[in-house]
Amino acid sequence: MAYTKKFRTKASVWLNLAPDHLDWHSSFDSYKSAKAQIWAHLDSDDVAVVPKHDTVICEIAKQSGARVISFGSESGDYHLSNGFLVAPSGQIMNVSEMRRSLPHDITNALAAAAITIEAGLATKRDVATALAEFVNAPHRIELVATSRGVSWYNDSKATSPHASNVALRSFNSIVLIAGGKNKGLDLDEMACQPNRMRAVIAIGAAQKEIQSAFSKVCEVRTADSMREAVSAADALAKPGDVVLLSPGCTSYDWYANYGQRGEDFTREVNALVKNFDVAEGAR
Repeated sequence: MAYTKKFRTKASVWLNLAPDHLDWHSSFDSYKSAKAQIWAHLDSDDVAVVPKHDTVICEIAKQSGARVISFGSESGDYHLSNGFLVAPSGQIMNVSEMRRSLPHDITNALAAAAITIEAGLATKRDVATALAEFVNAPHRIELVATSRGVSWYNDSKATSPHASNVALRSFNSIVLIAGGKNKGLDLDEMACQPNRMRAVIAIGAAQKEIQSAFSKVCEVRTADSMREAVSAADALAKPGDVVLLSPGCTSYDWYANYGQRGEDFTREVNALVKNFDVAEGAR
């Protein structure tokens, strides 16, 4: 987006704004300006879909001259009410019909409903059908296994603190595996859910930064491979806990991409669970 000159959409949504890619952009303002290019050439026939709570994004949309439509779990043109996704013209569906309805799933669903309905591409019934059938992509708060009362989640796609915090707000008792190659971001932001943290396993090039971020929040251990990280997390987790790989960093210190990192985590978790099953069967 930073290099676009005349980019224009008939309908577009800006989901959120938080520091990211600061290893490439010179500053947060530069990053924000690049993202704002999405609405730089709109007119009154176009639609800009905004998160109701973000005043910065809302103001940028207002200045674009486009028709502005908002979404938000608590308020907005598209919002959540009594367990239902609601459009300006009425209820779309009950969130219980979605395959997964974590807080960010709900706001994403509202944004998707807003852009498709307001662009004239779908009816409320179409949206309800699509959302009920939607399967999330891998490596995005993906349940890998549940064993001995502990659930293991792969969120390798979370390569910034903002992305990791979405996952951290989704669970109540977490053993977090975090770290990798930092993108010039403030990893202290990951420690914003202290009451949800049981422990942290710090990995990768940003290991010391992760240790520093969580040193006053919970127990922190280090690991020099994904196998070590999974083993350490298993030693700390108790029934009812979630072990969450949500690195807050890129994967480029150990892996070619976040997919490889997530696959390695999944492989190690499945091997661990298989060993549990074998041990149980031998009793």
